[in-house]
Amino acid sequence: MSISIYGTSFDAADAAVIAAFWAEALGRTVNPGATSESASLAASEGSGESPIMFHRVPEPKAVKNRLHLDLVTADFDAELARLLGLGASTLATFERWTTLADPEGNEFDLIRG
Repeated sequence: MSISIYGTSFDAADAAVIAAFWAEALGRTVNPGATSESASLAASEGSGESPIMFHRVPEPKAVKNRLHLDLVTADFDAELARLLGLGASTLATFERWTTLADPEGNEFDLIRG
């Protein structure tokens, strides 16, 4: 097969603002030149991480994501508190994970590792 996933792109109301949230959440940096139209996160050196990109779209988020990120951590309580402090909100809590939303309403899960 000659196809692979290059990266992940998010639609956004303000690409630079939501990129800043995800940079803090994931311990990455926002690449130079970020604007409200377009922004991306740098991969950690030698990590093999994929790019994460943000692009402004004219319409607001209206329904549940059809695709979301699953983040795993060994320090669940501390990371949950940190993400909430960055501006995430809790949508649902389960035994092994919590479903959150970023400041623009994009759902993601934090899983106990």
